[in-house]
Amino acid sequence: MGVIRFLGQHKGAVALVMLLLLLKAGCELAIPVLTSQIVDVGIAQSGVEDLDVLAGYKAAGVDLFPIQMAYLLRIGGLMLLAAAGSMVLDVAAGFVSARTGAKIGRDLRRRLFARVVAFSDAEINRFSAASLITRGTNDVTLIQNVCTMVMRMVLYAPILAIGGVVMVMVTNPQLGWIVVLAVAVVFTVIAVLFRFTLPRFKIMQTLIDRVNLVAREMLNGLSVVRAFNREGFEENRFDAASRKLRDTQLFTNRAMAFMMPTMMLVMNLTSVAIVWFGAQGVAAGTMQTGDLIAFITYAMVIIMGCLIMGMVSIMLPRADVAAQRLSEVLATEPTVRDPEAPIHVRSDAASGARIAFDDVSFRYTDDGDPALSHVSFTAEPGTTLAIVGPTGSGKSTIVKLIERFYDPTEGAVTLNGADLRELSQADLRACFGYVPQKAFLFEGTVESNIAYGDENADEAAIRGALKVACALDFVEAREGGLSAPIAQGGDNVSGGQRQRLAMARALVRRPRAYLFDDCFSALDYATDARVRAALPAWAAGSTVILVAQRISTVLAADRIVVLDEGRVAGVGTHGELMESCPEYREIALSQLTEEELADPIPVGGDLGRPSSSEIDPLGEGEPRFAPTEGKTEEEAAEGGAR
Repeated sequence: MGVIRFLGQHKGAVALVMLLLLLKAGCELAIPVLTSQIVDVGIAQSGVEDLDVLAGYKAAGVDLFPIQMAYLLRIGGLMLLAAAGSMVLDVAAGFVSARTGAKIGRDLRRRLFARVVAFSDAEINRFSAASLITRGTNDVTLIQNVCTMVMRMVLYAPILAIGGVVMVMVTNPQLGWIVVLAVAVVFTVIAVLFRFTLPRFKIMQTLIDRVNLVAREMLNGLSVVRAFNREGFEENRFDAASRKLRDTQLFTNRAMAFMMPTMMLVMNLTSVAIVWFGAQGVAAGTMQTGDLIAFITYAMVIIMGCLIMGMVSIMLPRADVAAQRLSEVLATEPTVRDPEAPIHVRSDAASGARIAFDDVSFRYTDDGDPALSHVSFTAEPGTTLAIVGPTGSGKSTIVKLIERFYDPTEGAVTLNGADLRELSQADLRACFGYVPQKAFLFEGTVESNIAYGDENADEAAIRGALKVACALDFVEAREGGLSAPIAQGGDNVSGGQRQRLAMARALVRRPRAYLFDDCFSALDYATDARVRAALPAWAAGSTVILVAQRISTVLAADRIVVLDEGRVAGVGTHGELMESCPEYREIALSQLTEEELADPIPVGGDLGRPSSSEIDPLGEGEPRFAPTEGKTEEEAAEGGAR
């Protein structure tokens, strides 16, 4: 079983626990022998019923009472010593078992986390985030608890049962058939229950994943659920997943609930059979009363050992399924791996970065439609390359391939002539400052989130990055400034503020290349323009790859790549594409007028100056920027998008 394999990694602790349990079993198995001696010798045979013999003892001056009491005290003392030894050994075995189980849980969580961190997006999507969370919490805890129980109970039960069988055969082998029959019945019940419940335990873990998935999805999209009045639908969806889990759990629990009464029935019937047949032996003079008591005790010890294994067997199937699920994750090799002899590259911005796509094709799944088809372009060091195209054209996929979140299906992506697959992932990503489309901040402070990009950044560098990202003003306005708290995910700041902090996190790295994955769309036009105005000086020497929806964001780019359905529809400057690329011209004219497109803002020029369409897009004489005052950035951006 998978659980046993995890225990095999702690052979020393298992051996120590087995030694402690052997000593404990010896103490417990000695108690019925001592009880038998007290009954047969200390009580039944200490009193002399023959009056002539009693008179002879008195005539000789021998008092039998002190002799009887001394024997009882000696045997009773041995019983107390055995009981105390059993208790101490049990505590020691429990301590070692619990400590070992905790180590197994810690090691599993560490290995699982390390493997998940090494996964590419493909493996994350394959297992799903909800399932990985369940495996790292629920499954690991289950395995940890079962490993502790296996060491304390499952290892002890066979020792106790085998020792009991030996003592039964020594005490009175004529009644041994009763114990053999009882053990056979117990194991038959356990085998039948396993046959019916094991498949359901496998289904149960999958259903737990499903419940977590639905709950996670609903919580993440709670605002959408409320906006469309779909609370009832989501409740029904969650209830359906929860009901399936409940029905499966009820089936397994009912089946396992049948085990305990059956075990108790077998134990009681065994006691009755032993008393019935043992009493006949005592009456016939072939068995002593103390031996009968000891036999009953040993029989109960044997049945109790089987009962312990039956109780643990309730958890073993689920733990085995959990072990298989963890092994599945741990055995999955990431599709994006470091080469055995990686090429080392510099991560500083001085040399810039030449990023080239050479006939790259990519699909997210083997049987899926291609996200990119035969894409080729080059971003030269120190230049700005923009990528535009309609939704679903593959723009973000370009950035993911550069960051090597995925590897191309065909072709190659190169950095200064070296295939990205020949570089270590750490060296490669140290060359980039990445701003995702959906910004994410970590729980902590503003300073800790910006320093996440460069842990060696001092306060001056952090403030400089915040200033370029147009975030310094609102940061200083918050109580605490750089020490102002940030909630998990950045939920206590607005969407635009969160995006600007994510930009500052990338800017503070001073990398060889900046990757902006449509991150400007969360900003209003004025902030967008100010950031673009400050960026050239800060990113001098670095390559900038800019994915954008707004044409005004990319007008000043040195080169623009136009994507359409995963293919390159055109590459060139704004003016060249307006002449040669219908797809680009269509996108541009849908956002700006002919006059604005004919006079694009030059690189390093007054990027903070709004165009006429930004001032009055509808020709109604109302300035574009005026409504942003007093509004949140999301509202302003939404107004601009309209």
